[in-house]
Amino acid sequence: MTWGEKVVLSSISVIIRLFFIIGSHSLFTLLDQRLRLLIQNKTHVLLRENLTGLEKESLRVTPQGRISQQMHPKVLGAALTHPSITTDYSEAMLEFITPPLPQAYKALDYLIDIETFVYQNLNNEFLWTTSMPCVIQGEEDIRIAEYGSSNAGRMKSVYRHGLAWRYGKMMQVISGIHFNHSFAESFWPPYQALEKKQGNLQAFINQSYMATTRNIQRYGWLIPYLFGSSPAICKSFLAGTAKPENMRFFNKNTCYEPYGTSLRMGDIGYTNRKESEAGIKANYNSLAEYIHSLREAINTPFKAYEKIGVKVDGVYRQLNANLLQIENEYYSTVRPKQILQGLEKPVDALEQRGIRYIELRSIDINAFHPAGLTHKQLYFLEVFMLFCLLQESPEVSALERKAIDENQSLVAHQGRKPDLALSCDGNKVLLTDWASELINKMLPVAELLNQVHQEECYVKSVASHLDLVKHPELTPSARILEEMFSNNESYYEFARRKSQEHRDIFLRRTLPSASETEFTQLAEKSIQQQKHLEISDQQHFEQFLARYFSTF
Repeated sequence: MTWGEKVVLSSISVIIRLFFIIGSHSLFTLLDQRLRLLIQNKTHVLLRENLTGLEKESLRVTPQGRISQQMHPKVLGAALTHPSITTDYSEAMLEFITPPLPQAYKALDYLIDIETFVYQNLNNEFLWTTSMPCVIQGEEDIRIAEYGSSNAGRMKSVYRHGLAWRYGKMMQVISGIHFNHSFAESFWPPYQALEKKQGNLQAFINQSYMATTRNIQRYGWLIPYLFGSSPAICKSFLAGTAKPENMRFFNKNTCYEPYGTSLRMGDIGYTNRKESEAGIKANYNSLAEYIHSLREAINTPFKAYEKIGVKVDGVYRQLNANLLQIENEYYSTVRPKQILQGLEKPVDALEQRGIRYIELRSIDINAFHPAGLTHKQLYFLEVFMLFCLLQESPEVSALERKAIDENQSLVAHQGRKPDLALSCDGNKVLLTDWASELINKMLPVAELLNQVHQEECYVKSVASHLDLVKHPELTPSARILEEMFSNNESYYEFARRKSQEHRDIFLRRTLPSASETEFTQLAEKSIQQQKHLEISDQQHFEQFLARYFSTF
């Protein structure tokens, strides 16, 4: 027997022992079967080619901790056309985007290089290192992002103005991290064979990704519990409105929730409340139903938005007066995605070429790490994504949809509350019991990835996150409140101190010369690309919009 064969047999025996140690709840029977088949047929080795990309948002702020009023720095390139450094809602809201890379830690390393380049070209500004924003003196402090005079650039700006009219600006400057993950292309054909599914490969891939998406929603409350880093806010974020009932004052400038994990994902942040008022609810039971539900929302007029007006006194207030202006307006914790070609609509790309990857959007910026995320957290996310693919995933009923939303809200606001119960299959289950069960069932998945990459990091990561369930005081959200209380710091003072610490780390860091050259060239190229777009545009903006929406 060769050394490699011994390793494979040893790996199988380790995973089988884990199955016996944990036991097999009927809910996880299919997960266990799939894991065994992957190992027995050596299909799991193909998971080595999985890809991960990251997107991180960060506000540029002044030395005084106020949101910057300055234009996007020209040295960083053109936000419209730069592939790695752009802006999100606000002119001051930077967004860093990595390419898809094998193993998530490589994407994080690339993200750190991007942020190093940015910091070393920012002069005296720094980046806010938490998800909830800095001091904001009203909505006039938030300058909507500008993208030049091209039709594509104007469309991006008008869309953002529409968001301001519909929802206000404050919600739009909350920052987060998106985790983009795809399973290896080479993995799908043998996996389809193991599943004994006939027919078109892309159709099978679509079904599998939609099943993964449904499970991410079912179990997604784990992310704000484990990763949530926004238990407090600056009072200025409330813009003069009364604080929510569950919130307490830490001092005159800070509000917090004692058991809060991720207020960003709660009622004052990214929520479904606006969608519920407008009657929008995407259907994740199949890709066709998902596409249809979004198209219907984009084509359905809404009286409240009609009152705003589309073009008033020659100025565009929004792209249209429908339930959604475009697909991106639908806020959700997870999205199935396809790489866009030019100004292609996301639903068209999905319909024509199917799902390419999944975007997980519920991750807070980790204030305790300069990059906003750690390698250990990324290892857990890789395990979580594979677990959600392999775990049984029935369609989501209206009743379960309600439970999913309620679970997310409860964990966002009260996740560390002792004896907190969530809804699971129509029953009330303690968060600690359900989280422990789920994370324990992820251990064999983590062991599988350990063997795929010949590492120990995946099991160690899952085990460390299980500790956060047993010891909620170790979660990032609890640690933030502990530091605030121990140092008698307001939320603003805590976040500003961390932001300055991280700035100093990036300023001391030596950027590899190849990376510096790459980002410098990308900046210069992006500026030329934007100029070319502006020169080559031949259509009036009205004609451009009419043509863009004509195929919906």
